[in-house]
Amino acid sequence: MSGPASELPPAGDAPQPEDIPQEMSLVDHLIELRSRLLRSVVGVLVGFLALFPFAQQLYTWLAQPLLARMPAGTSMIATGVTTPFFVPMKVTGLAALLLALPWVLYQIWAFVAPGLYAHEKRWVGPLVLASTGLFFAGIAFAYYAVLPMVFAFVTGFAPEGVAVMTDIAAYFDFVLGLFIAFGVTFEVPVLVVVLIAAGIVSPTKLREWRPYVIVGAFVVGAIFTPPDVISQLMMAIPLWLLFELGVLVGARFAPSQEDDPSA
Repeated sequence: MSGPASELPPAGDAPQPEDIPQEMSLVDHLIELRSRLLRSVVGVLVGFLALFPFAQQLYTWLAQPLLARMPAGTSMIATGVTTPFFVPMKVTGLAALLLALPWVLYQIWAFVAPGLYAHEKRWVGPLVLASTGLFFAGIAFAYYAVLPMVFAFVTGFAPEGVAVMTDIAAYFDFVLGLFIAFGVTFEVPVLVVVLIAAGIVSPTKLREWRPYVIVGAFVVGAIFTPPDVISQLMMAIPLWLLFELGVLVGARFAPSQEDDPSA
C-alpha cells in the first residue's frame, strides 16, 4: 500500500460520471451526426406531407396582408410558367420547417449534449425553448404588425394609373426575408444573456454601449426593412427594447456580483 487511506481525496471531491463529457471517436461523431440529420429531415418531411393538402390555403393566408390592401379589381400575378405550383410548395415547406423546428432543435441538442458538462446541459433546455419562442414571436410580429403597415404604405403611394399586381414569387421572397430578419432580431435577448453568463461582457459594459446599440438598431432597421420610416421604426425600437430585456435578465446570471442590475 503506497500510503494511508487518510491521504486519499474525499469521495465527494471526485468528478461524478454524469459531470464528465463522454468521449467519442470521429467515426462515432459522424455516425451520430448523420443519424440526427436524418431524423431532422424526416421530421420536416412528415410536416410537409401533413400540410401538403393545405398548400393553397397556406399561401392564401400568407398573402392576406397584401391582398387585404390591394385596390379593388386587382390581384396578384404569376409571371413564371411553374410559379403557381412551386410557390405554394415553398410556403408549405417553410410552414413544415417551422412546425418541425422544436424537433430539429432537439436533435441538435441531443448531438451536442454528450460533450457538455452537467451544469452546461441545464442551460441548453431553457435556451432552446427561449430561442424557439422568440423566433416564432418575431415571425408573428412581422406578419400581424409589420406587413399590414408596410403594404398599406406601399399601396397607398402607388402613382395614378399604376395597378398594384405583385408577382407571387417576389412576394414570397419579400415576406421570407422579413420573417428571417425579425425572427433573428427577436433572438437578441438570448444572445445578450449568453454573453453575460459566459463572462464575455458585463451588464455594466453593455449599458455603457447603449447609445451605440440604439444607433445600430436604426441602421439595422434601415437595411433590412422597406424604405419607409414606419417599418424601420418597427424593427429598430423592438431591437433596442429586446437588448434592454437581455441586459436586465442577463444581470441575474452574471458570474460576478459587482454589477448592480438596478444601475
